[in-house]
Amino acid sequence: MQALLIVDLQNDYFDGGKFPLVGIDAAAEKAARVLAAFRVQGLPVIHIRHEILREPAPFFAQGSEGAEINETVLPEGDEPVVTKNFPNSFRETDLQDRLQALGISDLVIIGAMSHFCIDATTRAAADLGYRCTVAHDACATRDLEFDGVAVPAAQVHAGFMAALAAGYGALLPTDQVIARLQG
Repeated sequence: MQALLIVDLQNDYFDGGKFPLVGIDAAAEKAARVLAAFRVQGLPVIHIRHEILREPAPFFAQGSEGAEINETVLPEGDEPVVTKNFPNSFRETDLQDRLQALGISDLVIIGAMSHFCIDATTRAAADLGYRCTVAHDACATRDLEFDGVAVPAAQVHAGFMAALAAGYGALLPTDQVIARLQG
């Protein structure tokens, strides 16, 4: 059985937030489509939200509006929300226990940031034995800089998605993820 993990689509990543991402609105729209398809199929959905505990938190501060899940993918009904404090959604959370209780073997992973929590969560999930699919166009990131070299968000995203595709799961566009659910 498969489940959907929606990772960190929280207000601080959107316009007006403390840490806006490049292409976040387009990624969130695709994420909402994947979410809707899982709901139609009656498949499990787990929302993941990040809180930064250090003070002062640069973003995702505990109790802040910025740390809340964005309205495009709000939980409904009994969809659980797992709060994490690390990039890896499994670290020091009950995510693994929840997935095991549901008999989950396959995960579809979407959200933010491509180079950080999507990467860490997908790698951890694969290491734990889950078959992973990342809807790559339902993920977003930001421009980075390393050693004086500016790396545009599109290149950051492509680099991390290429690395995940090399051994951690299938990387598919939203339309193919939805088609697989319906097929």
